[in-house]
Amino acid sequence: MLTLFFFFYCLVFKLKMSIEVERKFLCSANTLKILQEIGVCAGQRRFHDQYFDTPQFHLTLRDVWLRKRKGCWELKCPVARVTGAEETQSEALCSRYKEITNLGDIKMKLMEVLKDICKDVTILDQASCCVTESCRHEMDSEQDKCWVDLDEADFGHSVGEIEVLIPEGGDMRAALDKIERTAKKLGLTGDQRIEGKMSVYLKINHPEHYARLMREHIL
Repeated sequence: MLTLFFFFYCLVFKLKMSIEVERKFLCSANTLKILQEIGVCAGQRRFHDQYFDTPQFHLTLRDVWLRKRKGCWELKCPVARVTGAEETQSEALCSRYKEITNLGDIKMKLMEVLKDICKDVTILDQASCCVTESCRHEMDSEQDKCWVDLDEADFGHSVGEIEVLIPEGGDMRAALDKIERTAKKLGLTGDQRIEGKMSVYLKINHPEHYARLMREHIL
């Protein structure tokens, strides 16, 4: 009876998942100077990422990214963009992913993605891994609150990220506007999409996998 009650309690009161809205950028000396002037350093962190996929890349070819970071499992799935909506140049540079961290929800999502392909999600193999040194800054003005991370991976790639987290079903427009205003404060210009750590890692270490993702317009 208690088990049944607990099941329905979790079903009704389960926390909504987060949506990560993010824009990557290349950090110049001028950008770093501005960031140090207007942001508050929230500390440095070091994390080891292990990414997993099937041997046939069934997950990443669907833009689904399973990783283990600091011993915890995370699954990132793309968020559908509004059909027919026109994006500004700045909005087009932003990625939107649902972040799933609950193990039960991760397993359910994997079964949903792989149900017509694989009978057993335990076939997942480690695809790649990297270590990242990250310096996080908090941007907290009256209008905007977001995070700016400066990441340096152990294979030589450096990238900056402006990140806003919203609850599932939250105000996507407000998140995109925050990122655009923050980018302007940092003096960021241009309309070129910047590759993230995983993209560059695959390009260097797994060129065939990278090429397939490029052909499918995942990267």
